[in-house]
Amino acid sequence: MAYADRNDGGNKVVAIVIVALIHAALGYAFVTGLAYQYVKKVSEKLNTFDVAPPPPPPPDEPPPPPPDQPLTPPPVVSPPPIVRNPNPPVVQIQTQATPPPVYTPIPTAPPAPPPAPPPPRVNQAAGAKGNPADWITTDDYPPSALREEKEGTTSITWTINTQGRVENCRVTGSSGSSDLDEAACRAITRRGRYTPAKDQDGNPIATSQSRRVVWKIPK
Repeated sequence: MAYADRNDGGNKVVAIVIVALIHAALGYAFVTGLAYQYVKKVSEKLNTFDVAPPPPPPPDEPPPPPPDQPLTPPPVVSPPPIVRNPNPPVVQIQTQATPPPVYTPIPTAPPAPPPAPPPPRVNQAAGAKGNPADWITTDDYPPSALREEKEGTTSITWTINTQGRVENCRVTGSSGSSDLDEAACRAITRRGRYTPAKDQDGNPIATSQSRRVVWKIPK
């Protein structure tokens, strides 16, 4: 019996909870529906509300015209007096004669000198007087070249004039020592003697000869 009463009490509690949930759901639906209807009506009122623009301001009144002012005439300026000179100055025009152009002759180049006549044709060669080998010997060795023990070969050329004398000796090939070269020309000029060469008419003419001098220190 006590167990049956306990079951009936539990069923009542469950039924009460279910009824309470149903009422809560109905109340929530009612409240949310009313709120939605209220918000919808308020939004419709806001959407249909028109705001009238403010009226434009009245136009500005134009300023009154300035009072009339009398016009002042410009001052009268008299022109300057005209001064007339009864005796105007006489303008003298001086003319200057242009001198005639000065003719400057252009200097002409002097005529070219005539070509030199061809050398006379040698009909007879110059002949040495004596032995040319004795004209330059070891006795002509310069002392300075001996001290420095210089040796070499000097090539010289000289002119035989119409008297058969040696002149215008020049070195055509140096030995490497100026003392030896000068000694060769000095000896041939002092000792060389010739019978002058002659042309085809038998007249003496100048000719030239050459020689090589070997300088070697005597032992």
